[in-house]
Amino acid sequence: MTSAELHPMATGHIPSYVTQADGSDFLLTFMFVFTVLVIVLIGVGYFTLHSIPEKIAHESNHPQFQLVGILALLALFTHNGLFWVAAILVAGFQFPDVAAPLRAIADAIRSLGNQDNDVPAPAAPSQPTEQQEQ
Repeated sequence: MTSAELHPMATGHIPSYVTQADGSDFLLTFMFVFTVLVIVLIGVGYFTLHSIPEKIAHESNHPQFQLVGILALLALFTHNGLFWVAAILVAGFQFPDVAAPLRAIADAIRSLGNQDNDVPAPAAPSQPTEQQEQ
């Protein structure tokens, strides 16, 4: 019996995933590499998804950029989707600036107060002193 002949109990066709006698197992190697790649791709997708609110806020030069970043980080570390939804909502909508009109009013009142100090006070009528009467 030569090495090319099959054992009489062996089937005529052996599937390719059966490990050869030399111990190499290409299916195990392929599945290991495939699993590592899938885990890395899922991680990249997860981090990319969590950075969407920050990208939106950064592109629109949002005034609440730091708040969006904090909410996105909280969502990332706590796995709480509510923080991520809040970050998307804050990044997507511009809240009205309530302080700007109040600052303008305060500046106008302050400038009115400075105008009163710049105008010289009217001179009081001079009354003769006792020395001038004598």
